[in-house]
Amino acid sequence: MDITTNIGKIKLKNPIMSASGTFSYGLEMQEWVKLDEIGAVVTKGLSKKPIMGNPPPRIVETSCGMLNAIGLENIGVDAFIKNKLPILKSGSTPVVVNIFATSYDDFQDLTDVLVDAGGIIALEINVSCPNVKEGGIHFGTNPKSIEKVVSKVKKKAKNIPVWIKLSPNVTDIVEMGKAAINGGVDGIVAINTFPAMSVDLKSRSPMLANVTGGLSGPAIKPIALKSVWELAKNLDIPVIGVGGINTVEDVLGFLMVGASAVEIGTATFRNPETISQIISQLPEKLKEYGFKSVNEVIGSLEI
Repeated sequence: MDITTNIGKIKLKNPIMSASGTFSYGLEMQEWVKLDEIGAVVTKGLSKKPIMGNPPPRIVETSCGMLNAIGLENIGVDAFIKNKLPILKSGSTPVVVNIFATSYDDFQDLTDVLVDAGGIIALEINVSCPNVKEGGIHFGTNPKSIEKVVSKVKKKAKNIPVWIKLSPNVTDIVEMGKAAINGGVDGIVAINTFPAMSVDLKSRSPMLANVTGGLSGPAIKPIALKSVWELAKNLDIPVIGVGGINTVEDVLGFLMVGASAVEIGTATFRNPETISQIISQLPEKLKEYGFKSVNEVIGSLEI
């Protein structure tokens, strides 16, 4: 059974990747997951300087999902390159680095140092942060900003493919995808979390110290599926699906609506072995549904 897939010029041994923010830097999950089994490891978001993140509580379970307000805590790109990347590079697992910033210059600086460090197969741009130099508008909700940030990163990325992780908090996600293509993006990741909140009735206070956080998990899967379907149907570019994936059947659903690969996130909090289990189940499940390869599933939705 052929479970390989292609995301543009990148060939993966299977279509299952970790999602940024839920798998740390990959190394921390080795107790539960054999990293060399995974299609690719996507690191948590990296910024130029270390970020401490928000005060606790920062994670709250909800019906069919989870709220998080981690605050983009990370060790910073320099510490990552020094302490994490060499170990990741020594293995056989492809590495995708998620990056975020609050200015175009910082996005370019991050790209520069990561490209020079080597050992990564793609950069994934997180555009959920506000552009502080342009009035605090979030990069991901403005087509012109999306096009510009992709263009800036592409100029520094050399031969490394650039992906963008799109926010669902827009009127037309396809418009955002077109803007990214205009900037030269090589792949689109859809979707990111939704802003949401939860309340403790006894204390009459928010469950999160930050008041609001990002909703992920099974609750957002139907929206993620629709977003991937719209992007894949209307744009000629690889799409990576993410949002609420818990089972191998979920993976097949995303592939069927047009995703070339998927990222699995919140499910690993419930069961850290989820990714390994899904990869092991994939060949038999393809056979069960009459497919001979992953590529046969991609875009096979009949309407």
